[in-house]
Amino acid sequence: MAEPLLDARGLWKTYGQVEALRGAGFTVYPGEVVALIGDNGAGKSTLVKTLVGAVSPDEGEILLDGRPVTFAGPRDAQRLGIETVYQDLALAADLDAAANLFLGRERVRPGLLGAFGVLDKRGMREHSVAAFAELGVELKDIDAPVATLSGGQRQSVAIARSVAWASRVVFMDEPTAALGVLQRGRVLDLIRRVRDRGVSTVLISHNMPEVLAVADRVEVLRLGRRVARFRAADTTLDELVAAMTGALATEDEEEA
Repeated sequence: MAEPLLDARGLWKTYGQVEALRGAGFTVYPGEVVALIGDNGAGKSTLVKTLVGAVSPDEGEILLDGRPVTFAGPRDAQRLGIETVYQDLALAADLDAAANLFLGRERVRPGLLGAFGVLDKRGMREHSVAAFAELGVELKDIDAPVATLSGGQRQSVAIARSVAWASRVVFMDEPTAALGVLQRGRVLDLIRRVRDRGVSTVLISHNMPEVLAVADRVEVLRLGRRVARFRAADTTLDELVAAMTGALATEDEEEA
């Protein structure tokens, strides 16, 4: 197996008397979909926040391409090619898809107009059309406010925005949670296309059948610690549930 792209080792994070992470580890390899699963309170959200720069761990290290990195904030992670699709999507409902793709990264026109902050709307639109087409995202009207799009289309816009800027890893938090069956299938297909582009994807999900359908590997978090790792093709739903509940022999707990 290739060397890890992103590797978290021995992460600890406490909030008062609550230990959210207790020596947690997590590994992402190049060009894979890896699922992060665990019951509520397992520490998934805190772990992800440390890996995308939203939270600083109290102890432990994060390696990117084998080198230690520290994030002062999410912008640091973004500059290193790490993007996140949050469960609330973080889209601007009144703006169109192209404007959302460039949200916070707007381009200005060259020359004097750019000096006055005039946006290059045509250039951003053309880039957005190409980005959506590359990922197979179909929108009836790219100029319509995203508030008028279906749930699946809004999710696709959020994913496309992250993929457009990510060079290494995209974290996706429950990307199908609020979608119908047809829309879920389209989002899962989109995740596969992201992987095929060579961008690693971390899928945080409670939907075990979807995890087994789309992930290459699965890592299980329990009580703030990684307790098991599986190849999705070689495991079962029962094994995943057993690891989540503590019924299955675990790796890091045995080492502790």
